[in-house]
This record gives sequence, C-alpha cells and structure tokens, in this order.
Amino acid sequence: MASDTNPYETFRTQVADAADALGVDGGTVDRLTRPDRVLETHISVEMDDGSVETFEAYRSQFNDARGPYKGGVRYHPQVTRDEVKALSGWMVYKCAAVNIPFGGGKGGIAFNPAEYSDSELERITRSYAEAIRPVIGVDRDIPAPDVNTGQREMNWIKDTYETLENTIEPGVVTGKAIDSGGSRGRVEATGRSVMLTSREAFEHLDMEMEGATVAVQGYGNAGSVAAKLIDDLGATIVAVSDSSGAIYDPDGLDAREVKSHKDETGQVVGYPEASEELTNEELLTMDVDLLVPAALENAIDRNLAERVQADVIVEAANGPLTNGADEVFAGRETRVFPDILANAGGVTVSYFEWVQNRQRFYWTESRVNDELEPIIVEAFDTLVDAYDTNDVDTYREAMYTVALERVARAATEGGIWP
Repeated sequence: MASDTNPYETFRTQVADAADALGVDGGTVDRLTRPDRVLETHISVEMDDGSVETFEAYRSQFNDARGPYKGGVRYHPQVTRDEVKALSGWMVYKCAAVNIPFGGGKGGIAFNPAEYSDSELERITRSYAEAIRPVIGVDRDIPAPDVNTGQREMNWIKDTYETLENTIEPGVVTGKAIDSGGSRGRVEATGRSVMLTSREAFEHLDMEMEGATVAVQGYGNAGSVAAKLIDDLGATIVAVSDSSGAIYDPDGLDAREVKSHKDETGQVVGYPEASEELTNEELLTMDVDLLVPAALENAIDRNLAERVQADVIVEAANGPLTNGADEVFAGRETRVFPDILANAGGVTVSYFEWVQNRQRFYWTESRVNDELEPIIVEAFDTLVDAYDTNDVDTYREAMYTVALERVARAATEGGIWP
C-alpha cells in the first residue's frame, strides 16, 4: 500500500494533466486546485469514564463556483488536512463530471470510532457539528456520510445544527435516515453507480459481463452493494476483502451471503463457503476481468500496479490509484474508469435528497433509481466522447477534461472578487 503518497498532490496532478490536454493556463489551474478554505479545529469531549479526550477535526471547502460545497465526513485515524483537501477537490470535479450543481467539501475527525461507545460517538459527533456549524448550511456547505459514518451520525449533525440555529433545516446534511428526511435509494447509490459504470464500460469495450470474473477490495457499503448489483448482471464475484483480509472462491461467492456474514461477525474472513483466504494485496493482483477497489485512497501504487492483472478497473473508492499506478496502466491495456464518475451515485442521490428536503416532497425508491441511471449513463457517454476527441491517454484524463471545462467556465463567468 502507498499510504505515504500525498493524496492532495495526486489530485493536483490529475487536474493538471487534464488542463494540459485542454491548454488551460497555469494560473487558472492553480486557482482551481486549491481549496477556498480549510477549517482545522480541535474538539474536546468527555468520555464515559469522566476523562476528556481531544481530537483533530477538519472541514475543507473547495470551489463553490457551481454551487454549495458538498461532501462527506469521515472518522478514521488517517484523516489529515491534506486528505480532506484532496477529497474535497475530487468532489468538485465529481459533481461537475455528472453535471450536478455542487462544489466540493470534505470533513473528518482523526480517530478510530471502533474504540468508542455509542454515547461517546454521539458526543464526539455533536461537538464536531458545533465546531463546523458556522460554515455549513443548506445553501453553503452540506455534509454527508463517508468512511465510518452513516445515517446515525448525519441525524446527530442535523439535530445539533437545528437546535443551535433554532430552525428546521433537514437539507443541511444528506444521507440521513428516512424518517429524518433522508432519501430512499441513498444507501445503495454509490454501489449502484459503480455497477452502472462497470456495465457501460464492458459494453463500450465489447466485453461480456455475463460470466466475467470480479474482485472487490473493500466490503463496506459501496463495495458490498456494487458486488451485489454486478453479480445480478451475471458476473462472478470470485474474491472480496476488507481490513481483516480477503476470501476467494473460483466458482463465485454469494455477495449477499458474504455481506450477511460480515454484518454478523464484523469481517469477511471466516465466511464458511469460501475456498481460500488471501491477503488484500493478493486480491488486488488477481487475474480477473474486473477489479473494483472500494476501500481507501492510495490502495494501488506504482510497484503494486506492475503486478495487477485485471483487464478493467472501476474505482469505487476515492483516489485508490496513485499517479505512479496511473502511469503504469496508461502504458498497457488495463482500462481504468475513474472514481469521479464511478462512485458519483452517492453525491447524485445526495443532490436528490437535498432537492426533496427543499421541496418537502419525497420520491419513491424506483424514481430515485430511474433518475440516477440516465445521469451516470450520460456522463459515461460524455467521457467516451472526450476520450475520442481530446488528446488524452486515459479515461481519467478524459473525464477530468469534461469536469475541468465546466468548473473553469463557471469560475470564469463568476469572475474574481474583489
């Protein structure tokens, strides 16, 4: 793993590559690869035993030329300032790639939530919500779930914000529970867009999805949903992994049963129907038709990329490939379909949730899915057109040229103030 690779530098390089293809000047690139602001704070919280712990916390707001800042909140020991800057930057171009009217945001707290009780997690979350309250709002910055957060944490942030602001504003966060103003279809949205991107990619490349072998690295929400929906297309999920390790069966794993096993035990390892246990690295280098990295950023670096054998990679995680890995894959026949398209289902349905909150009119799950699919398919078609038209080497560069043109146009039209 390439955990020492700076994700913010990876992001800046990806945008710069697209800018070179478009002939965008360096000053504009510099402007569009820096966050507007980053809130860095420390929150002190009383633990169940009466002790007090202090946590580093962040909220990065990155370019609101196309709309309010939008992005998740993650709880993980590896959360850093540069990580949230990169993730908020990726969100800008992700929203632009699927043409929804948001900028980019990302927040996080540097800690391991598994080591804390539910009551401690609530106090930590509410303290974080209080700290970021001055910079968020339904028309300003809308947080959402990310790694190790979900509906529960979003409900706490919403309640804290509404209590302190003395208002009712469900659209201040997305990814909430249904009864708190959440949208149907939101939980599966990221995995669904991974499936849609995989389906369109295989069709574009004249490959058959029926019987295709698939490995999924990371079996959280995005990875497990993607595995289930790709399995429904007739593919064979031969390997999946999480932080505990990987499991493998050449005849195929039942994606739903593996998820049930993880829900019961907390890990995929130990699933009784698997024929073999592997390491995460062994999974990433398997000879499969489709590899879906769905864990954290920098999962595949240059050295590991040299040993990756997958024909197609569809990125469910944010930034799972380093720039070095991209260079390796660009020099051979491995086709990489980028995160800013593949996992954009989450922010797209978050947009639907925000719209529903504003209108106080809520959609059925079938409508949510019906609205999501054409957005992802149209974005994929735009990607292919850009790949065929622009002077680019990879599908990532092609998608970034589309997104960069949209962001740059909005920023130019808005001008520079003062």
